[in-house]
Amino acid sequence: MKKESATLIFESLASGIRLDIYRLLVKCGLEGMVAGQIAASLGLPPNNLSFHLKAMTHAGLLSVEQEGRYQRYRANIPLMLDLIAYITEECCGGNTAQCADLRAHSCCSEAVLPPLAQNEKNEPV
Repeated sequence: MKKESATLIFESLASGIRLDIYRLLVKCGLEGMVAGQIAASLGLPPNNLSFHLKAMTHAGLLSVEQEGRYQRYRANIPLMLDLIAYITEECCGGNTAQCADLRAHSCCSEAVLPPLAQNEKNEPV
């Protein structure tokens, strides 16, 4: 990921409403939601929601698929995982063993964190 892409994503999420939309769609997983369901779930007027969905889709945070007269939105979870990897790839100067204690205090899944450095016996260094 490039710095410009990361910046665009962060700028797109720099709104409480957009953050709520993204988190809601992450909960829905691959099923996603149609715009009306999103508006109803978050108590947003449709025209206000449309503005935010357009910006988030432009940033790549959401994908949209036409279903008859409805549009179904899905969170671009791989993009978010790429962003997490981008901002954590140089954690502790690449010496991830220094991060072991910090990881224990994080609610972040190990699956999205950089791997810990290991010795020849496959034990964390």
